Amino acid sequence: MTEENNQAALAEAKTETKTPSFAIQRIYLKDISFETPMGIEAFTKAFKPAIQQDMNIQVAPVSEGLFEVVLLLTVTARIENRAVFLVEIKQAGLFVLTGIDGPQMSHVIHSTCPQILFPYAREAVDSILGRGGFPPLMLPPINFDAIFAQAVQAAKEQAASAKTESAETIN
Repeated sequence: MTEENNQAALAEAKTETKTPSFAIQRIYLKDISFETPMGIEAFTKAFKPAIQQDMNIQVAPVSEGLFEVVLLLTVTARIENRAVFLVEIKQAGLFVLTGIDGPQMSHVIHSTCPQILFPYAREAVDSILGRGGFPPLMLPPINFDAIFAQAVQAAKEQAASAKTESAETIN
């Protein structure tokens, strides 16, 4: 039944290509990994770890107008420069995007989609930490629009710098 709904929504979105369309088809946990390198020793120390959070986004076109967006989130806790725990999550979603092109498409894929996926990844981190015997870790919200704007600005500056360097080498 769900597969029929997905196909119907995708077919409907394709027929309405003139108007921009965005739809969530499915949100799912693609992969999760949890490690406690310190073992039982982690529970004998005062728990005031330094938390490091790394994030990345992967995008894969599935079919015309259908994209898989994966938010990769790695959270590492360290005490005295030793890893207490390491959580790696791949929170994914299937998104239908039609009638959206260029910079607007890039913005939706790299900002809107991860913004939708992040709360699910954050909940998965809290859940797996609880199962591992650790207190919950409420990851702070992330402003994906600001991150995207910074990336666009950095790309523009890099392109301008490369253009200036190539003009200097020609002269």
